[in-house]
Amino acid sequence: MELILWRHAQAEDGVRDLDRELTPKGRKQAAKVAKWLRARLPEKFRVLVSPAARARQTADALGVDTTVIDRLAPGASAKDVLDCAGWPDDAHGVTIIVGHQPTLGKVAARLLAETPGELSIKKGGLWWFEHRLRGGRGEVVVRAVISPDLV
Repeated sequence: MELILWRHAQAEDGVRDLDRELTPKGRKQAAKVAKWLRARLPEKFRVLVSPAARARQTADALGVDTTVIDRLAPGASAKDVLDCAGWPDDAHGVTIIVGHQPTLGKVAARLLAETPGELSIKKGGLWWFEHRLRGGRGEVVVRAVISPDLV
């Protein structure tokens, strides 16, 4: 299974949290990362998205069907994200989670260190993980870390 953690792009301030939309800069960030990602994704994958407007708009940049999951809303736990994704044994192959900080950073830290902690994921950035079996043991491989200003 492969898991891509994609933080929503830059969003406006000053409105109800779930209603915050992407700024013009955020739309550009989402478009750049989506273009990079589309060129590397396999034919089959799924996209699971927070119900927040900014996350849905970030995911929309991919131009594919998405599934909104309330459990991925701001404040979700790392366990919520991993459960929704079916990590590490889900048969969907590649799952993209579009969500929020600090949750996604906590997921990344958990996958990297297998201990509680937190990393910071830049707005619009993504982390791509793969779970595979090696010698009968599961291992996590980091396939890519991308920031919108680098694509």
